[in-house]
Amino acid sequence: MPIKTWPASPDARTRSLRLIHLSDPHLTTVPRSEWYRLFNKRACGYWAWRRKRRHLHRPEVLDALLEDMRSLDFDHMALTGDLTQVGLPSECQQALEWLQQLGPPERISVVPGNHDAYRHAPWHATMGLWQDYMSDESGQAGEALFPFVRYRGQVALIGVTTAIPTPWPLATGMLGSSQLARLEASLLDTAVKGYFRVLMIHHPPVAGMIGWRKRLTDTAALADVIRRAGVELVLHGHAHRALDARLSTPAGQAFVLGAPSASMTPNTGRDHAGYSIVEITDHAARDQAPAWSIKVTRRMIDTHCSKWHFINESACLSVGAGQMPAIIRH
Repeated sequence: MPIKTWPASPDARTRSLRLIHLSDPHLTTVPRSEWYRLFNKRACGYWAWRRKRRHLHRPEVLDALLEDMRSLDFDHMALTGDLTQVGLPSECQQALEWLQQLGPPERISVVPGNHDAYRHAPWHATMGLWQDYMSDESGQAGEALFPFVRYRGQVALIGVTTAIPTPWPLATGMLGSSQLARLEASLLDTAVKGYFRVLMIHHPPVAGMIGWRKRLTDTAALADVIRRAGVELVLHGHAHRALDARLSTPAGQAFVLGAPSASMTPNTGRDHAGYSIVEITDHAARDQAPAWSIKVTRRMIDTHCSKWHFINESACLSVGAGQMPAIIRH
């Protein structure tokens, strides 16, 4: 059932939103009892998980990160995919139970990742279990619900899916022409209403941000949509790295921020687990055009001793400035 979202009325808006960006928790375990579902690409994914990935993505790391996150005062969480290992129905049920413990749908928005769509499977038994966390008031069901639009104060969270089954060893994603057309309409509609638009997507949306095998295949088409319709901020995952980029918009540049995996074990030669705190503020008077700023603080796990230790990386960004400032570690 669609959740209640906030109406497009200036009187209902707040002046700022504190958003948590979390991605790629890979939180599930693959039960041996479902071995009969592994006679496809999932067999390769299961072997990779048994041999390597389960040692890299650790539940105790994710638990430590969530404990740190719960100490913060925030308004909403954006979760950009890869909740599971190989997208089995039992994994999607595990992920649903985890989401329900994490918080209600009103406070969490989810888009799926490629691991959540590892193989063709019934929507209602897999990612469709999370529909309350991906729904708006449109009443759409199944994969047709994308893009969803959720209003939180002056911010419009717009979620798309790039999760498609691919042959081994590809981990590519695709939006497709129909979803791109709906996305452009949603971006234009929310722009007219004066919202700060945050696009949630799993795959990095800029060409060259990730290798060919894991790329978004229609980055050029997405760039054209954003060049015409605009967006203020893009949040993505997939690369398991903290990445920064830009996309051209009618107003100048949109910031593109990637999150590392939320469960990656430190000291493995990869980006440590972490999440971002994104504070979106309108500094203009109420009778003036919005003057947005974004403060980004990345909380990264550093070492594992008697307790997890977190390092902050932060930057203040002015929307439309056209330049990505350095993110300073401290």
